Amino acid sequence: MDLYSQNIIDHYKNPRNRGRLKDGNLAHNEANYSCGDKLSVDLKVENEVIKVFKFTGGGCAISQAAMSILGESIKNKSIDEILELNFSNIKKMLGVPISERRLKCALLGLMTIQNALLKKQGKEMKKWTDYIEE
Repeated sequence: MDLYSQNIIDHYKNPRNRGRLKDGNLAHNEANYSCGDKLSVDLKVENEVIKVFKFTGGGCAISQAAMSILGESIKNKSIDEILELNFSNIKKMLGVPISERRLKCALLGLMTIQNALLKKQGKEMKKWTDYIEE
């Protein structure tokens, strides 16, 4: 097993930032109905910057590890920086090949976070095709 696969297993078994945020000011949830993955995020946003991030949910190792890894990288980032993230960024963070079958699993966390932020801004939320066509 290579280092990246071990990282995914570690984040799946020991997810970072798992839980609920009682004093958050933004929450959102998404699901990947094709395989049953579900994620919810709680964010504390101050001055257009993510200060605190928590998530809950269930699903496959890829969806849960991707959210844990992504969550570590978004703290203290601006909303604009987070909205610029795409599938290439997720693939790089995960460090393993993502098959077409696992595409939605890997992207669910990013879609959940970005749609929370877009909802806050009163903008149209992203759909799966927005990521696939990037």
